[in-house]
Amino acid sequence: MGMTRFQKLATGALVSVLVLMFVGAIVRVTGAGMGCPDWPTCWGCLIPPTKVEDVDFSKLPVKRFQQKAERMGRDPATITEESLRREFNPRHVWTEFLNRMTSLPVGFFSLATFIAAFWQRGKRPLVFWMAFTSLIVVLINAWMGARVVYSGLSPGVLTTHLALAMALLGTLAYCAWRGTDTPWRVRMEAAPLAKLRMAVTLLLVVIVAEGITGAQVREMTDELAKLHVNAPRSTWTAELESSWKYLFHRSFSWVVLAGTVLAFVLAKRHRIGGTGRVERVVLGIVLAQMVLGLVMAQVHIYSWVQVLHVGLAAILLTFVWLWRFGLSRA
Repeated sequence: MGMTRFQKLATGALVSVLVLMFVGAIVRVTGAGMGCPDWPTCWGCLIPPTKVEDVDFSKLPVKRFQQKAERMGRDPATITEESLRREFNPRHVWTEFLNRMTSLPVGFFSLATFIAAFWQRGKRPLVFWMAFTSLIVVLINAWMGARVVYSGLSPGVLTTHLALAMALLGTLAYCAWRGTDTPWRVRMEAAPLAKLRMAVTLLLVVIVAEGITGAQVREMTDELAKLHVNAPRSTWTAELESSWKYLFHRSFSWVVLAGTVLAFVLAKRHRIGGTGRVERVVLGIVLAQMVLGLVMAQVHIYSWVQVLHVGLAAILLTFVWLWRFGLSRA
């Protein structure tokens, strides 16, 4: 059976969030998070400049940058016209601008999903409230995006930004799943279904915890890179690898793998018709993430590996949300 129009809108919103998270990972890896010092404009322009000579620094609200930075806990004295001139990097500017442009479909599809949800209120009131929550989270995260800029990529702000994105994946996945009279469900006997539901719920909690600690490890990497600007990475990675957050994130990945294998085995044994596409995708992504983690831990932290690691984590969380919804009672 094909998707309803509402499901298509919700799926469009969900896919646009996943694309935005991929692009956001590219921004983090390339260090382009401060490519645009202002928001919603970029260097005072709707279309960002390609070279520093095109920037009219006299029109930039430097004092406002300083005031907002001070409210975010950043030293305002570090923001001057000269420092902004030195920081201009056309590659970073356009990478960050692409990130902002990628956020536009998220807002459009989320608003369209919320409007369409008014026709869902009678039959499926929870769908309406999930669509409403999704729109609110999108607006909050847009505001958080401005805080990220003015705080100078403050670690706490970045973690909150990611946590909200993870919650958004869940609310939109629910809308895409439940926006029909016959949503997809896993067919099992009641007793094993209850066990699998518990296993997938615990797996969902574990993946969220792993994602948040992964974001904090990334923040620590950024901070250490700032403290050792011209030093080779090999001189300070030991400091990172000795931190409890890094050790927890690395070791906890085995808990994710164990939880995934347990849930997969339960589904294979008791699901009518055997394991389906959702279960196989979840297991495949977890195995791929383990390989990528080993590459970063034992070989080298390649930029493309980091981007793929973050992007696959977002897709994994989406499919686990969907799996959990499919295990709910009719």
